Amino acid sequence: MGSDNYDEKKSKILIMAATGYLGNYMVRASIALGYPTFVYVRPINPNSVSVHNTAKIQLLEEFGSMGVTIFQGELDEHEKLVWVLQQVDVVISTLAVRQHLDQLKLIHAMKEAGNIKRFVPSEFGNEVDRAKGLPPFQRLLENKKKIRRATEAAGIPFTYVAANTFAVYFVDLLIHPHENNDHQLTIYGDGQTKVVLNYEEDVAIYTIKAATDRRVANRVIICRPPKNIVTQLELVSSWEKKTGRTFKRTYILEEELIKLSQTLPVPDNIGVSILHNVFIKGDQTNFELTENDLEASKLYPEHKYTSVDDLLNLCLDRTSMRPIGVGE
Repeated sequence: MGSDNYDEKKSKILIMAATGYLGNYMVRASIALGYPTFVYVRPINPNSVSVHNTAKIQLLEEFGSMGVTIFQGELDEHEKLVWVLQQVDVVISTLAVRQHLDQLKLIHAMKEAGNIKRFVPSEFGNEVDRAKGLPPFQRLLENKKKIRRATEAAGIPFTYVAANTFAVYFVDLLIHPHENNDHQLTIYGDGQTKVVLNYEEDVAIYTIKAATDRRVANRVIICRPPKNIVTQLELVSSWEKKTGRTFKRTYILEEELIKLSQTLPVPDNIGVSILHNVFIKGDQTNFELTENDLEASKLYPEHKYTSVDDLLNLCLDRTSMRPIGVGE
């Protein structure tokens, strides 16, 4: 399935869950790189006056003004989904965690459509075949593995993107750059585990490039730019130097996070399990990249990525670095 004889430079790209957190970035990256861009989103309720619905309408209107082709539908609308898929070449899913297994419906539709040249499932975290976490996080990893194996079994050409950690989201969580007082910061573990913080715009750019690159067909691309590898304590120290302020530190040790993962309800138990995996266990950096691995910044050196230091400088000029997107 999926002939390799297609013009990647003119690939028609479909973004699933385009009004969500990462989907928003993905649409903008696709447009910026000059690809015909399509989105498939849940139908808008014209009778709803909720803030969420209004924001979604406004975002879709903005997409339309950018030249994006918009389709509305559910993943359960199989025939409609197949029809939409037959109009595009590349499918990039940014479905939220709670919908990861719903991608099985998408895979079924792609197999029937028979024309998809590349599928990028919704992962954008750890390299799931090289990670293992506490039970709540492990279940999430297993769901992502199920989607990988189902994609491969269906014979759909794929690219898996291990984006590690979203920088805007986690910089906001770790140092609260929008607060102007000498507030207290939470450190997970001893604060010395190396993590990878990648700017969401860069993740989107790397994804679009990889999804239309023959070198990354049926491969994993890992986003581990050297300037984005940092510890929590290094991040805090850098922010203190840039702001001239001093922050108190409260440490949450491994034992407490493990206990919370066992006692908190869903989805809070997943969140603390991720914090344990990333900031204590260090799964993002505990394996060396070999010459057989594809690292994003090396594969696409023409793209000047935003380093962690660059992002902190941006934070100095903004009152908040909160995520964009209105959610699916």
